[in-house]
Amino acid sequence: MGSSNSLILALFLILVSNSWVATSQSIQEKFYMCISLNSELSIPFSTAFYAPDNASYSSILESSAMNLRYLMPSVPKPQLIFTPLTENHVQAAVQCAKEVAVQLRVRSGGHDYEGLSYMSEMDQPFLIVDLSKLRNVHVDIQDNSAWVQAGATIGELYYRISQKSKTHGFPGGLCTSIGIGGHITGGAYGSMMRKYGLGADNVVDARIVDASGRILDRESMGEDLFWAIRGGGGASFGIILAWKVRLVPVPATVTGFTVPKTLEQGATKILHRWQQVVDKLDEDLFIRVIIFNADGAQKGEKTVQTLYQALFLGRADRLLQIMNQSFPELGLTQKDCTEMSWIQSVMYVGNFPPNTPPEVLLQGKALFKDYFKAKSDFIKEPIPETGLEGLWKRLLEEESPLVIWTPYGGMMSKISESEIPFPHRKGVIFKIQYLARWNDDKPESVTKHMEWIRKLYNYMAPYASMFPREAYVNYRDLDLGMNKNGTSFIEASSWGARYFKDNFNRLVKIKTKVDPENFFRHEQSIPPLPLIIPNRGKRLIH
Repeated sequence: MGSSNSLILALFLILVSNSWVATSQSIQEKFYMCISLNSELSIPFSTAFYAPDNASYSSILESSAMNLRYLMPSVPKPQLIFTPLTENHVQAAVQCAKEVAVQLRVRSGGHDYEGLSYMSEMDQPFLIVDLSKLRNVHVDIQDNSAWVQAGATIGELYYRISQKSKTHGFPGGLCTSIGIGGHITGGAYGSMMRKYGLGADNVVDARIVDASGRILDRESMGEDLFWAIRGGGGASFGIILAWKVRLVPVPATVTGFTVPKTLEQGATKILHRWQQVVDKLDEDLFIRVIIFNADGAQKGEKTVQTLYQALFLGRADRLLQIMNQSFPELGLTQKDCTEMSWIQSVMYVGNFPPNTPPEVLLQGKALFKDYFKAKSDFIKEPIPETGLEGLWKRLLEEESPLVIWTPYGGMMSKISESEIPFPHRKGVIFKIQYLARWNDDKPESVTKHMEWIRKLYNYMAPYASMFPREAYVNYRDLDLGMNKNGTSFIEASSWGARYFKDNFNRLVKIKTKVDPENFFRHEQSIPPLPLIIPNRGKRLIH
C-alpha cells in the first residue's frame, strides 16, 4: 500500500470510536482497508465514508430517507455509509463486502416505503452503499435517449431533457425527488403512463454490478437479467449503476387542471362516474384523484375532499371537447385549465408552488418527510357508492389520511403482463395508494395509525383485485410477508404473487442463476431456489 493510502488508513483508525464493539470495529476496518488497498481506488475517508461518530453521519443517513419511521432510535443503523464516487467504487464495495462477509443495503433515492434501502432487521451489522454522488445525466436528442446514473433523481432527468428539447420527455414518476436507480426497478409510473407506459417499459439498456462484482450492460448480462431488473423490484439482482432510457415526444403545449369536489358538492357520485370512464378516456389524458380530509362548512367540522388533478398532452380546447363528451359530470371549464410546457407540467403535478423555477429540480430534495405507513390496491370493477361512503367514514376517523387513485387503461392495457415483471395491466381500472401519516415518534402514535390503515385495507378487500390481491412493489408493504434469514420460495410467494403475479416464478429462476448465494437480499428480496451441496445432498435454504 502506498504512503498516501497508509496515511488515509491511519486517519480512519483515529476516527474509529473506542466505544464501538470489537466486531463492528473489525468489520469497518476490514471493509475500508479492502477498498483502500486497491491502488486505483484511493478515496479519502472524509470524502466517501461516514461512521456513526462522524459529524456528517446523521445528515447523510437522513438526507434522502423519506419515511421517518425508519430513522427512529429503536431502528438498527448502518455501521458505515459509503458514498461511491465512481462505478468502480461500487464494484469494489460488492467485492469487499463479500470478502469481509458484511451485508450491503443499497440506496439511490431513499423513497423505499419500508426503509429497506437504509435499514435492516435481518442482517446485523450492515453497511449502506449510497449512490447519491453518481448522478450524471447525458441526453442525446438525436438518438431520442438518455443515460442517467442511479443516484440522479427523476426530476434531474426531466430538467436535463427540457434543457435540450421542448418536445421530448420521459414517462417516469410524479414525485421528482425519487432516485431513478430504484424507481425503475419497480416499474415507475407517472402522468404519461396511459400514453407511453411505465418508465421501465421505456428502458433500452442498463449498467449494473452483479453478485460477482462484474460491471455488466444489457449485452453482457443477457436478456433474462435485463428483463428482471425492469420491474422486478430493487436490490435483488445487483446494484443499478445507470439506465439508458427512451425519450418520448411531448407537445410544445400541454394542459393541466386541478378541480376540487367535497362531499357536499357531490363528490361521491362524481367519483363513482370517474371509475366508469377513466380507463377509457383518450390516452393523452391522465386524471388522478387525491383524497384527503378538509375543513367542513361549519367551524370544527371535517369533510372529505376529492381533488381531480390532470395532465393532458395537448391544448385546452381539445381537452374541453373530450371532457364535455366523456366526463361532463366534473364540470370542467376553460378557467380551470392552465396551458404550459411539459417541464412546467412536471412542476405542476409535483405540487411545487406556482412559478417555482424548474432549476429547483437539480436540488433533488423532497418537498416533505413524514412518519407514514402505506398500502396499495388494484381495482378492476367500479366501487359502488355504498362502498365509497364506507371509505369516507373511515377517512374521517383519521387525522391526516391520504388516498391517491391513479388511472390505468390506454397503453397500460396494451402491454403484456409478462413483457416485464410488472404485471398490473389489462383489466385494471385504477390503482389505489393508501397512506397514514403522523408527525411524532411516540409508540402509541405508531400503533394507532398502523392499526387504522390495516383496518382500512381490510375494509377495502371486497372491492380490490382477488387471487391474488395485487400490490405495487414500489409501495413496499411488509404486512404482506417478510423474508427471514433462511427464507424459502414458499415463504416469499405470499408477497411475490401480489407484486408480480405469475412473473414471480421467472424472477426466482433468474435470481437462482445470477445470485444463487443470495448476496443481494433484504426483507422482501427475490429468493433463490434451495442450493444443494455436491456429494452431500444437503440443502441450503436461502
